[in-house]
Amino acid sequence: MNRRDFLAASALPLVSGVAPGLLSPARAQPAPFDRSIVRQIARELASKPYKAPSEKLPDNLANIDYDHYRAIRFLPERALWRGEKLPFEAQFFHRGFFYKNRVDIFEVKNGQASKIAYQPELFSFGDTPPPGPAVDLGFAGFRLHAPINKPDYYDEVCVFLGASYFRAVAKGQLYGLSARGLSINTGEAKGEEFPFFKTFWIEKPASGANSIVVHALLDSESAAAAYRFTIRPGDTTVFDVEMAIYPRVDLDHAGLSPMTSMFFFGPNDRKDVEDFRPSVHDSDGLAIFNGRGEELWRPLHNPRDLQVSSFSDLNPRGFGLMQRQKDFAAYQDLESNFERRPSLWAEPIGNWGEGAVKLLEIPTKEEIHDNIASFWLPKAALAAKGEHTYTYRLHWGPDAPKSTSLARFSRTGIGARGDNATIFVLDVTGERLKSVDPKILRGVVTAEKAKIQNIVTQPNPATGGWRFSFELLKEKTPVEIRASLMQDNEPVSEVWVYRWTP
Repeated sequence: MNRRDFLAASALPLVSGVAPGLLSPARAQPAPFDRSIVRQIARELASKPYKAPSEKLPDNLANIDYDHYRAIRFLPERALWRGEKLPFEAQFFHRGFFYKNRVDIFEVKNGQASKIAYQPELFSFGDTPPPGPAVDLGFAGFRLHAPINKPDYYDEVCVFLGASYFRAVAKGQLYGLSARGLSINTGEAKGEEFPFFKTFWIEKPASGANSIVVHALLDSESAAAAYRFTIRPGDTTVFDVEMAIYPRVDLDHAGLSPMTSMFFFGPNDRKDVEDFRPSVHDSDGLAIFNGRGEELWRPLHNPRDLQVSSFSDLNPRGFGLMQRQKDFAAYQDLESNFERRPSLWAEPIGNWGEGAVKLLEIPTKEEIHDNIASFWLPKAALAAKGEHTYTYRLHWGPDAPKSTSLARFSRTGIGARGDNATIFVLDVTGERLKSVDPKILRGVVTAEKAKIQNIVTQPNPATGGWRFSFELLKEKTPVEIRASLMQDNEPVSEVWVYRWTP
């Protein structure tokens, strides 16, 4: 199974079916529901020994291959709230293949939660025999649709499917990177743990609403957690996330607001690449707005060996995996349209204390793998038997919310300069550059235990910005580099940071 197949499986094409009628929640035994219920369930769940999720399926679904799973399609005319002229609709994923965990989904209306009944009639099965009518399989996940691009058509705007993964798009975009509810031991030698969403509660939206609320219960061997997502599609699609974690054990490597993406190659990293495309990536850099007021830009890299970077901070203002390059000419890929992939920016609400933004870059020889991960790692362990609450906002869209007027690094090019040096060519753009004095604008570069030479800054008429280049003398060990544009002692640009590896 490769990454393209995984993405295709989580965004299966829809086909029209012949079964009339709307999806009907199971109305037996509706239960009172409010926002405190999920936290109460998570707290009680964490007080008990962990129980692995059910993967029990009929044999023809348990052993299904990718092509047959992809042929199982939800019938769009059976969508939840279809025909009610509401601003959202929900569709559901069948279990099977990679998605064997049972997920229960409830509709919340008028303060009552009703379980949505699994019915084989909701799906077309292709060549796969459907389960019997008495079988209750639950679901694998769901997706929400809203008229984000056209007022008379419901486009898919987000999907929750697989472990605690979810993705979203803004207006005019295609799916790219993913977020997760929680990561545990990511990048640790003892092996990563994958928490999973086991239950969702979807609040029925009011007519004319511009948002929808989804509650989620997460479980794993080490912790349980409760989530409340308030989702607002638009030019930027925004998730307001309220999270409460209840550890079963002390969590010393709990990643908050984790996100995963793909970087195969780009102008800074084309070693041993023979490809007609100039770049292949869902994200091209990690952006950080730290608690000290610094804005950092770290271009991504497909390294020869695993690279783990840590950006220590106190009360971060935001971080995210971004796709800044938005020109088709930068990719030349008619199938993947990387220029339409969203950026994802995480904005903490309130103080998150001491910790670090972590970045993992994993070597890959194919674009089918998500080889980039980033998250916030608290300095102090999340203590067992406690409640740990965090609130943050996720921005899925063309860019991060602009925090200052500093110019930004829009492109990083790296190549050999003779036998003894590597040249770095950085393009910088932004309104701030239009008011600089060229006579006192200078590039500042520092490198740890390495020599930098031939620093040059010059206008770039093609971009309306500036080009900033320098050379690094060949080194045999990784080198940490920082660079920025300054006018006298005043910063004009964000800070470019990079780990060069031989």
